[in-house]
Formats: sequence, C-alpha cells, structure tokens
Amino acid sequence: MDAEDFRQVRNAVRQLVREVVVPLEERIEDEDRIPDELRARAAEMGLFGYALPEEHGGLDVTMAEDVELAFEFGYTTPAFRSLFGTNNGIAGQVIAKFGSDEQRKTYLPRLASGELIGSFALTEAEAGSDPAGLRTTARRNGDGWVLNGTKRYITNAPIADLFVVFARSDPAEKGGRGISSFVVDAKAPGVTVGPRDKKMGQAGAWTAEVFLDDARVPADALIGEEGRGYAKALTVLSRGRLHIAALCVGMAQRVLDESVAYAATAKQGGAPVGRFQLVQAQLADTHAELLAGRAMVRDVAARYDTGEDTSIGPSSAKLFCTEMVGRAVDRAVQVHGGLGYLRTTPVERFYRDARLYRLYEGTSEVQRVIIGGGLLRDAGMPRG
Repeated sequence: MDAEDFRQVRNAVRQLVREVVVPLEERIEDEDRIPDELRARAAEMGLFGYALPEEHGGLDVTMAEDVELAFEFGYTTPAFRSLFGTNNGIAGQVIAKFGSDEQRKTYLPRLASGELIGSFALTEAEAGSDPAGLRTTARRNGDGWVLNGTKRYITNAPIADLFVVFARSDPAEKGGRGISSFVVDAKAPGVTVGPRDKKMGQAGAWTAEVFLDDARVPADALIGEEGRGYAKALTVLSRGRLHIAALCVGMAQRVLDESVAYAATAKQGGAPVGRFQLVQAQLADTHAELLAGRAMVRDVAARYDTGEDTSIGPSSAKLFCTEMVGRAVDRAVQVHGGLGYLRTTPVERFYRDARLYRLYEGTSEVQRVIIGGGLLRDAGMPRG
C-alpha cells in the first residue's frame, strides 16, 4: 500500500485502540477475556491479517509499517494484540513464508479474515529459547505422521483452530537439526488443550499446555522441507522480536502519558506532585528512553526490510525495549505513589503485564547470546 493508505490504516487503529479498547481495559482484566464484539470489530478492520500476503486477504505490511501499528497496539492491554498476533506473526508467517501453495490457499485467507485462530506450538518444559531440549516427536506412519509430546505456554491455545507444531522428526540429530514443522488441526484426534494458565498479568491473553498423544496428521501437514523446521522458527521469531520491541514502546508511551497526567493534577501539600524535581526526573528518564526505543525500532525495521540485518538488530531491539519498558512501568508506579499499587490504576496493571516481555520469544539473556555470538561470527570467529 502507498504511504497515504497506510497512514489511514494506522490512524484507524489508533482511534480504535484509544476510543474503544482503552475504555474496555478493566472489563477485559476482570473477565479475563476479549469481548466478542471487540473480536468482531478487529476482524472487520482486517487486523487478523494485516501482516499476511495481500493475495490471501492480508495487507502485507512491511516491517517498518508493522512496528508503527505495534506502537498503537502497545498503548493498551496486551491481550487485544495477542488475539490476532499469532495469526499475523509466528504462526501465520511460517505458513506464509514456508508453506506449500495448497497450504497457503487453505489457511491464509481464513487466518486473515479471523475465521481461524492460529497458534505457534514450539515451547516445551525443557525447550524454550533453546531447541536442544525439544522432546516432541514426529514419526512417519503410512502416508502420514504421528506426533507425541507436550507443548507449554502456548498463546491462544484454548481458542486455536490450528497449531503450527514443531517436533523432532529425526531423533539422531541434535539441537535445532532434525526438527520439522506441521500444521495440526486443533480438533484432530490425539490433540488436547489443557486448562488456561493462571498468570501474573496479561489477563485476556490465554495460554495453555497442548498435549499430542498419537496425534495423526496427513503427509501434506508437513510445512516445507523435513528437518528444517527450527530454521523456520528462528526466521519468524526474529520478526516477532522486533514486533514485541515496538509493543514495548507503545506501552512505555501509555504509562508516561498516565504519569504525566497524574503528576500534573494530583496534589501533595497543596501543590501538584509534578512540582517536585525528583518526580520530574522520573518522567524525564522515561521520556528519554522512550525516544531512544522508538528510534531504535524504526531504524532496525528499515534494515530488516532491506535484508541488511534480520537477526542481531531485532534481538538488540527486543533486549533494549523490553528492559526499557520494565523501568518505565516501575517509575510510573512510583510517580503514582500508593495509588499506583491499587488494582484499579492502569499503571499497576501494566506493571504486571510488562514483565512477560523479557521472557517470551527469547529471554533477555538469550538475546544477549544471539547478539554477542552474531557480532563475533561476523568478525570471523569460528563456531565452537
């Protein structure tokens, strides 16, 4: 789309987030679910497929455009973006980038319309950011495959219609080798979803375990080349990490806005608390880091689109912005004082919501390993 078309899309998203979703935040928190009418509104706007290919019903946004939308999504409860995030991101992108023509035609239009919810089933109890511990197996059986294993912390699992499942198809291989990816119908025999996880934050964004007990899938469920599944996971996770960095920028903007509004009006000793220089310092630190994070995300997104950097940059952006928003929400609670500790205050909710960003799609520690290792390989250091 051209710049003006995208500007209209972004403005429509901003209006939806600020005028419709923000007023629903407490309801989403209390009910631990996205209202059906909000899901319908998101589908009507095309939010379930904005990053999917245009020929399959999506908007096919660039990474530079993706992060601009994520700045807007990040301004409100993470559960809203999470509802359609896996369709556009880690689940939908595997099918879009590596699926067969038939798989793309079968699944992408229905993912883009919101008819289907896709879910990305990689993580296990002993295999999060590192694939070496992946225990789920895929063995050939006749003209299909049989999958066995347990996936953990799977976003949207309770409402998913399909899973993109990663399983070890070659038990002789180690690490990321010998892992294949499959499209698995959530209603397939042998597929069971556990109860919703009880989490610290991000109410309304559901995660659960997924159990695969002799789950049979047809031969055409294999996505791309056998044994190359983990390489696919890394490709889409890199894009997802940059998207998360942008979400953190949006959240930092929201808690700064909340803090500035509170400091300008709430009084202590007859004067606004914003008159105190140490309160101003809290606001200033968040503002400076927010500007740095936004500029960083935009720069990395531009280089991602050109292909110049699709790994180290996204990891650096995720590392910086997830750590940055953690500091921002902490300061926001401090500026609000005792009120910031009450459940009815938005900054308290964001304080809990933000903590997950430093964990999923690769912890901060894993990002440091990716960044440091990548820099050294670029410098010619041999692999160990």
